[in-house]
Amino acid sequence: MTSQTPSSAGEHEPVMPTRRDLHFSLPAARVGDWHDQGRHVSHFFNALSLFFPDGERFFIHAVRHYRAQIAEPQLQQAVTAFIGQEAMHGREHTECNAMLDEAGLPGARLQRFVFRFTEFMKRVLPKSSQLSVTIALEHLTAIMANSLLQDSRVVGEAEPHFARLWRWHALEETEHKAVAYDVWATVMGRNPLRYLQRCIGLITASLVFWPLVTIFMWQLTRADAGARAERGGWRRTLRFLFVNPGPLRRATGEWFDYFKPGFHPWQHDNREYLGGIEPLLRDLDAGALARAA
Repeated sequence: MTSQTPSSAGEHEPVMPTRRDLHFSLPAARVGDWHDQGRHVSHFFNALSLFFPDGERFFIHAVRHYRAQIAEPQLQQAVTAFIGQEAMHGREHTECNAMLDEAGLPGARLQRFVFRFTEFMKRVLPKSSQLSVTIALEHLTAIMANSLLQDSRVVGEAEPHFARLWRWHALEETEHKAVAYDVWATVMGRNPLRYLQRCIGLITASLVFWPLVTIFMWQLTRADAGARAERGGWRRTLRFLFVNPGPLRRATGEWFDYFKPGFHPWQHDNREYLGGIEPLLRDLDAGALARAA
């Protein structure tokens, strides 16, 4: 089974995503300091989390619009799984984001901004541009997920429930990273105008997304008394992201690969990390049994 069209799969064996209904029982008291690198790094990830529920719904909306134009049964099946996975991601991050408000942080206000922004894009952008933005942001999430999976230091020493949430999200983003792109390739074809539209989508998405993440992180740390008291928090975050372990630095080359005319997400073939799904499921099952006991 495949999430790739025959023309895009190339020499790689295809990957079919799977919808999983998982719960992570996050400890609400730790939402502001769950990462071992401190509150600022925790709030960097929390800022990302605030984008996911409405961002994932935007992706579903953009891909679903073209679903009727897909004749290939395997890609149809992959789209169904993609929608299911994105819906689960949105649900679990909504729960995480609600904990920010319980902690006195502006989670709901920031998430409302994301909702209004994605609704604005639905109103003003052509459907093809919505799909272009979707495949661009899916590329960003895929390369960030790869950085998380390839170096255990990114979340490995964090509070275990939050660490499992982020590993699960990274694994499933990897699993379905080609689906929206294959929809694009199927319905848009390959021509210079569509290539230009695809490239503009990534440049625009990057120029909008990362400043907003920074603003959201600043809002969260400003509202968090513990973060305000944390000395060198922003410097530590920059070192974490770009030096050691440097997940954003690691992703830079893969970001540029998107501009190759013949690019396909599975040219970054990191399927070996998907072997981490079963251990994660066993950890979750063991945790559920322990709570039941």
